Amino acid sequence: MTPHVTSQGARGETSRRTAVPLAPPRRLLEFTIDGEPVRAPEGATVLDACRAAGRDVPTLCQGDTLAPKNACRVCVVEVEGSRTLVPACSRRAEAGMVVSTGTERVNHSRKIVLELLASSVDLSTTPRAAEWIEEYGAEPDRFGPDAARLGEEPRVDNDLYVRDYDKCILCYKCVDACGEQWQNSFAISVAGRGFDARIAVEHDAPLTDSACVYCGNCVEVCPTGALSFKSEFDMRAAGTWDEERQTETTTVCAYCGVGCNLTLHVQDNEIVKVTSPHDNPVTHGNLCIKGRFGYQHVQNRD
Repeated sequence: MTPHVTSQGARGETSRRTAVPLAPPRRLLEFTIDGEPVRAPEGATVLDACRAAGRDVPTLCQGDTLAPKNACRVCVVEVEGSRTLVPACSRRAEAGMVVSTGTERVNHSRKIVLELLASSVDLSTTPRAAEWIEEYGAEPDRFGPDAARLGEEPRVDNDLYVRDYDKCILCYKCVDACGEQWQNSFAISVAGRGFDARIAVEHDAPLTDSACVYCGNCVEVCPTGALSFKSEFDMRAAGTWDEERQTETTTVCAYCGVGCNLTLHVQDNEIVKVTSPHDNPVTHGNLCIKGRFGYQHVQNRD
């Protein structure tokens, strides 16, 4: 028999609505991280458990709204019994597992990965990259001036966002967000193979000639600043971008009745970019073109 909940209406009428069945609780798994016993719900990843236990495990390609891609390999940890280091972002926690996050092998691996990334990609706008390079003693300059770099100028072909592939680490998060995991526009894909692999739209055309719908969800998930708001790009070029002076205010988009949440980033009384909370049950961090970029009317002073 279907359970029901009885509620009292505004005029005293009794209404009946079907109750939402609760999901069964997930079993807690017991294992150890760096010698300390921890518990994590069944299905959680090692990275989830590490963060819950207060362990700072670096990662670049992991996205809390996307399926793990195992691309950057910065989050590797050592699991007892495993021949190789495992990516914490995708490895599921198991009962009895023994995890080590800071062994010499782990630290050496992270150092090498950071050196390879920083020697070939501009990480200047990647959050915490400089901190991790210092923490693990990475020396990107040791590969010399001949280290392969794309050396491509930023692509500024529209008024909304900029593509700076010299900062791209090929994490594929933009491809996933544009594809079947969220937007289903499939405007972005990986072109080329091996060292020639790169992110591109169809036929490497200008963005205005592609299938892009300018939702900006690729910008939302980009971890390095390879995709950025045109406003942010211009302010960085002018030397006026200052996140310490910015405030963040979360509100509801006024364009339609879906109820998407917007986080307005404001500097000097001007909206400089818009993001969306990833834990919002309506959007999960995703927006359309109106919610992401349609804020100019708010600050029209005429």
